[in-house]
Amino acid sequence: MAQVRLSSRYTSATDPGSVPARVIAGAVLVVLFLVPYLVMLTSSFKSLAEISRTPPTYLPENWLFSNYISMWRVTETPLPSNLAATIIIASAATLLTLAVALPAAFYTAKFRFPGRMAFLFLVLMTQMLQPAVLVVGLFREFFAIGGTGQLWSMILINSAFNMSFGTWIMHSFFAGVPKEVDESARLDGASTWQTLWRINMPLVWPGVVTAVIFTFVAAWNEFAASLVILSSAPSNQPLSVALFSFVGQYQTKWQYVFGVSIVAIVPVLILFAIIENKLVAGLTAGAIK
Repeated sequence: MAQVRLSSRYTSATDPGSVPARVIAGAVLVVLFLVPYLVMLTSSFKSLAEISRTPPTYLPENWLFSNYISMWRVTETPLPSNLAATIIIASAATLLTLAVALPAAFYTAKFRFPGRMAFLFLVLMTQMLQPAVLVVGLFREFFAIGGTGQLWSMILINSAFNMSFGTWIMHSFFAGVPKEVDESARLDGASTWQTLWRINMPLVWPGVVTAVIFTFVAAWNEFAASLVILSSAPSNQPLSVALFSFVGQYQTKWQYVFGVSIVAIVPVLILFAIIENKLVAGLTAGAIK
């Protein structure tokens, strides 16, 4: 009888005509997550008067594709320069973080030295600090060295605050590589750098990609420190800060706010689509260890 009940339950779960509850729940979650983005996308093609209308319309009566052209011509907001600054800051901060965190993760995972655990603990402690908490001190520091309004100051800030995450996640991947692999490389005459780049890198590539994507997205979306450090240079502000220049005291140009938001989202979506497989492998690595 137990076998019959098990068989009937299995048949109902795999029946092509039935829809499992988890599929329905997943579809509901997808809709809940996508609806705000769809509203933002459709609103970017509306006029300001239509956006402010009550009750609101879901689809534009007149699709104003010209919004995506005119928003780049607003004299008060140098959007082309802001987009270029965002790309420079996010890319340079990611490369700098990778250049420092990669050797640090490899060395702490492969070698035992005095103060190793204390060093890793301090690295982890820095993850608790965010630019929004230290923005006053950061402003005073960069003001003293002439870094306010400069792109390099935000590159240093973003790389510093993402260094701990990159180091820790790559440290776990390097630690997962068997030590016999490194010993075999040394027996073949490979140096420490050759062991890192030629032997370990192909094995920990998912972890490197995971660190890169999270660092890039964090630097791309950073707001608090950029708002203060780059307040004197509007052309060097990233899109996350430039977006608020369309919000005025008496009127907000919502069609441009939605349009710039879509432009800021697209590069991140493209990056996720390109390296999705590596990112999933990096996030799930160790789940079956």
